[in-house]
Amino acid sequence: MKSYIVGGAVRDRLLGLPVQDRDYVVVGATPADMLAQGYTPVGKDFPVFLHPKTHDEYALARTERKTAPGYKGFVFHTDANVTLDEDLIRRDLTINAMAQDEAGNIIDPFNGQTDLQQRIFRHVSAAFAEDPVRILRLARFAARFSVDPNAFSVAPETMLLMQQMVAAGEVDALVPERVWQELSRGLMEERPSRMFEVLRECGALARILPELNALWGVPQPPKHHPEIDTGVHVMMVVDYAASESYSLPVRFAALTHDLGKGTTPPDQWPRHYGHEQRGIDLVEAVCQRLKIPTDCRDLAIMAARDHGNIGRAFELRPDTIISLLERSDAFRKPQRFLDLLSAAKSDCFGRANLPDVRFPQAEYLAQALAAAQQVQSGAIAQQVTAKNLPGQSQQIALAIRQARVDAVRQFKEQFQAENPNNIAH
Repeated sequence: MKSYIVGGAVRDRLLGLPVQDRDYVVVGATPADMLAQGYTPVGKDFPVFLHPKTHDEYALARTERKTAPGYKGFVFHTDANVTLDEDLIRRDLTINAMAQDEAGNIIDPFNGQTDLQQRIFRHVSAAFAEDPVRILRLARFAARFSVDPNAFSVAPETMLLMQQMVAAGEVDALVPERVWQELSRGLMEERPSRMFEVLRECGALARILPELNALWGVPQPPKHHPEIDTGVHVMMVVDYAASESYSLPVRFAALTHDLGKGTTPPDQWPRHYGHEQRGIDLVEAVCQRLKIPTDCRDLAIMAARDHGNIGRAFELRPDTIISLLERSDAFRKPQRFLDLLSAAKSDCFGRANLPDVRFPQAEYLAQALAAAQQVQSGAIAQQVTAKNLPGQSQQIALAIRQARVDAVRQFKEQFQAENPNNIAH
């Protein structure tokens, strides 16, 4: 009975990266052997055990056989005769198919170290094609290991294999929860755009997120950056959100804010009239199909609807600003409104060849919200109640709203006096 560290822990150690989690494979043991040594069983599909002291996961070496489409259609086989090489060959990429023994020696039967040095993602064997999740995982790894000058590329034969998997319909068998799990993790990497570039190149993006895939080839308005199309722009937007370490909801909103442009009729280019409403419908469809969490869905819908209005913040009347705050539920959820501003800021900064880009609209609207929040709603309600007017609830709501409009108007006048040359870019 021997145990080995396998997978990402070995890879990251060789890359000089911090090792977060360690996975172990045990060779030459049975479930009875593990139980006899005090390990606790936790695996459902195949035997996995928790170490009695460290609680690290130890899996028995196993082989697998494809029995049905999708990533669940596998039968696993474990016994004491399964070798380490037989276990490693079933893994996805050569850089993840290495092991380290208790003495620190690296076991590398598939030349993973060479691919690490050359920064290449290469599949271990034809078994890669049996699990469509591996396409998503590779794309996510591309987003993680994407910082120049050490960015990874996909081996041509691996890209071809993924394209064949997409053509065979394997990606269509993925369940929504697993798609979102991988996409959300990729969005939180340092360069999310790389994930979507890989998915687009192999054809998987058109199957998983056709609404996003449709943005390539759609031109941007001349005042922005007409030399690139909307798909490239959105990739720049989501990368900016990542560079600012924004939350997952903000990054998802950055990713989906322009979906409506993909269905804008050509005669409405280059100004994309009405793409916001189309965007709302498309975001809702994506969120329903992929079972996106509520916080991500709500912010994405808000961004699709109002990113243009936020960009026009200095043109908005005080009552229009209050309407924006109200439909964004900013008085009950101010942080979410600030997140919306972050998504809109990402839209501005996700542009090419625009010198001296600024986005003072975000701070302007944040200050407008702060001014409106200073209104003492309770005191206004008491004053209206004391008058004993008919339709009291409606009168209270109108009075509070008017007070907020007046507060924003006063703020706006002061802001304009202090910033006479302020110009939004």
